[in-house]
Amino acid sequence: MLSAGVARPAFSADGVSNIGNRRELFVDDRMIERTAGVELRLHAPREEGPAVRFNETWEGPLSTYAGVFRDTDRYRMYYRGFTGTERNSLVCYAESDDGAQWRKPELGLHEWEGSKRNNVLFTGIGSHNFAVCRNDRPGAPADQRYLAIGRGTADFDVKTLYGFQSVDGIRWKLLQEKPVMTEGAFDSLNVAFWDPNVGRYACYYRIFVGGVRRIARAESDDFIHWTSIGETEIAGPREQLYTNATTPYFRAPHYYLSFPKRFMKTRRRLPDHSEEGVSDGIFLSSRDGIHFDRTFRQALLRPGLEERNWGDRGNMFAWGLVQTGATEMSVYFTRNYRYATNRLERGTFRLDGIASARAGRPGELLTKPLRFDGRSLWLNYATSAAGAVRVEIQRRDGRPFPGFSMADAPELYGDRIDEEYRWSSGRSCGELAGETVRLRFGLAEADLYAYRFGDAG
Repeated sequence: MLSAGVARPAFSADGVSNIGNRRELFVDDRMIERTAGVELRLHAPREEGPAVRFNETWEGPLSTYAGVFRDTDRYRMYYRGFTGTERNSLVCYAESDDGAQWRKPELGLHEWEGSKRNNVLFTGIGSHNFAVCRNDRPGAPADQRYLAIGRGTADFDVKTLYGFQSVDGIRWKLLQEKPVMTEGAFDSLNVAFWDPNVGRYACYYRIFVGGVRRIARAESDDFIHWTSIGETEIAGPREQLYTNATTPYFRAPHYYLSFPKRFMKTRRRLPDHSEEGVSDGIFLSSRDGIHFDRTFRQALLRPGLEERNWGDRGNMFAWGLVQTGATEMSVYFTRNYRYATNRLERGTFRLDGIASARAGRPGELLTKPLRFDGRSLWLNYATSAAGAVRVEIQRRDGRPFPGFSMADAPELYGDRIDEEYRWSSGRSCGELAGETVRLRFGLAEADLYAYRFGDAG
């Protein structure tokens, strides 16, 4: 059952989506009425090479469960160092100026093999899967500038989740002595963050349903007292989803983007590997944080040609999708888990570019009815030299508004993250703000990644 705070549905009672000046992506088909010669296409991340190698003696082959976020002056990363036994889990820290080149600062906080010259934050409660977020709650106390969750320390203590707070992201203490959650299967990377859509904290964590690993959501006003919302509803097959890595999209926070690790438990590609199972990364999206679309059934991240990626529990997305350039955003994922070459790699997408509406030969896409605010229409698109994007604005009944028909729609070609579309009639679409409209996109050898109404920037 949904809580009263969950974001409103995408469509109002009259079947019209009030998008205002929100950026709309093509990660689902909820805004699409019909297509002809256009398909939604999932784009794999471009692999940019290692971000962090887990090659220190306190890290090793079982280091994993990473989280990354962009802070005011740097990028921060937290991950598990795992040296062989449950009680040897360590919380490790790295930071970066650009999200590409990472350093492991000598924190001087925890002794390892007789020295404090390391990047270890602490050990103990929570260190198995310590997941950090910046506390973006308006008016948050200064000593809770950063928050984290992590499970208990006893072997197979999967039913207790603790809360932590920090003033600087480096020095941590418990929010309270007892667990903040006790119903779940927390032996995984559970994530929590301030959810601006509902004005509460959200936590996505693992549960088992009929022996299958699934994802649940809980909400809290204070990060201590949590109310379970229950299992998230995911369209498609009931597969083993080992992690979730769910986050609001920073350029369009009304989307929740999720990057679960899909675990194929009974497969074994490497005959001599110590554990069963192979994994890859998939992609989900949601507009309310509860109902997730599996628009693309294929993997977003495959194990690939490297043989060591076909061991168990690898190819796991870290929590965090961050902008790392004027036109790109980055994700991070493990490779070679359980081997000495274990590492976290970086992958990049163009901004808004996890998926697109794509046409080769000329095709069309018609949106469902919508209302918007703003004076102009902005597109994130890419074409070939011969390709083009054209836009018609229709009434709800399909008749084009005068001055906004396909006859008034010039070919837009090129490759831009944010470019205004103008009609040859010279009319501004701001004249139609508040009206119920449909957008008819004409595409040829083109990808359309996103659109929005509003001003520049």
